[in-house]
Amino acid sequence: MQANECNKPRRSYRLRTLRLFLVVLALPGAPAIAHDFWVQPNVYWVASAVATGMTLQVGHGPSRQRSPIPLRRIVRFEAVAPDGRATDLRGVLRLGGVSEDGTFVLEKPGAHMLVFQTDDRAQTHLPSLRFNDYLRAEGLVPALNQRIRLGRMDRDGAENYSRCAKSIVQVGPGGSGSQGQVTRPVGLPLEIVPERSPYATPRPSMLPIRLLYQGRPLGGALVKLTRLENDATPLETHLTDRAGRATFAMPSSGTWLLNVIWTRVQPSSAETDYDTVFSSLSFGFTGRGAQRKS
Repeated sequence: MQANECNKPRRSYRLRTLRLFLVVLALPGAPAIAHDFWVQPNVYWVASAVATGMTLQVGHGPSRQRSPIPLRRIVRFEAVAPDGRATDLRGVLRLGGVSEDGTFVLEKPGAHMLVFQTDDRAQTHLPSLRFNDYLRAEGLVPALNQRIRLGRMDRDGAENYSRCAKSIVQVGPGGSGSQGQVTRPVGLPLEIVPERSPYATPRPSMLPIRLLYQGRPLGGALVKLTRLENDATPLETHLTDRAGRATFAMPSSGTWLLNVIWTRVQPSSAETDYDTVFSSLSFGFTGRGAQRKS
């Protein structure tokens, strides 16, 4: 009897996540407001001490463009070296440049992390139908559950949101230098942490990830893997398990984006209903990055 009782929470969790996944499968296109965001280096594999350009990208498919985010909202942009040492890169940003939003220089061989974070002052306000569709498509269970429980599905929705992004850049040939920094968290509010480096030699066949929200594993979140050369729809999607883990097939070429969104209910005194975080991880293999003209 005790064993059956212990298994009930696990079965209940699996049923809830299965129902959510079926809903997501029925909604293949996310609403226009749920724009992906990422840091896009011109190339992901660079030579030591060579200046490399980058852009901030937002959207997907035909709506993809350079991000118009203002400098005042960027609270963190840094390069974390293979030894864990962080260098502030906010001073290299030149947002809205003709072809680039800034350049960076990396020296130590191995895998470096470009880390980006905004404040949460931006807001979204949507009519009820569009807001509900957005919550369902992105699997934002805390908001959906609250709206259903309180009978607010017919009310307009509002959220504050912030953006987090990481990009893995390799200095030197694949497998050279340390790859360990890729698998360590860097303290973002919502963070995709690979458990293996895509640049390791030999290249692993699978790409397992952990998802952390406010430093803790987050289960039941929808993580998407998209090839940036053909980014209208994700190539692979998974819900994280109770330990915050999901596993994808390891790409072998091209440039790639993992992204996820999560939200929490705001206190009644707040201006909006929810506080939402958009998070991404981009990486790619030798050759040009997947840049486009906006």
